Amino acid sequence: MLRGLTTLTFYSPDFEATKHWYTELFGIPPYLETPAYMEWRVGDYRHEFGFVSSSYAGTELAMTPDPGRIGGPAGAVAFWHVDDVPAALERLVAMGAKEHDAPHDRGEGFITASVIDPWGNLLGLMYNPHYLEVLASRKKP
Repeated sequence: MLRGLTTLTFYSPDFEATKHWYTELFGIPPYLETPAYMEWRVGDYRHEFGFVSSSYAGTELAMTPDPGRIGGPAGAVAFWHVDDVPAALERLVAMGAKEHDAPHDRGEGFITASVIDPWGNLLGLMYNPHYLEVLASRKKP
């Protein structure tokens, strides 16, 4: 039934600042940009990572519930595989994110951390051996 993530969508009250911040983080500009929504394709599988302008929160254009009902970071945390969790965390904090959860060794090679971006969205970081196994298996002839 669940075949894979398609799009992660967040909110931003400052579209231009968000665009510049994430363009710096990803090293590429959004491939799709409208007044209500912008989106990048990132990572090994080119997952879609998007932002809805907060001015559209609660409308049918938003695709997700109004984030104003939540007092702070909440809900699921999407963890992105990174090769070096402490280095990724350091870079994000240097870019203005706030550390939410310091790096933790979860055992068996898994390391996690998380940050809150300048717009209050939670981003998870993870070194995940299973991710690397799947990626390596896809590259075999």
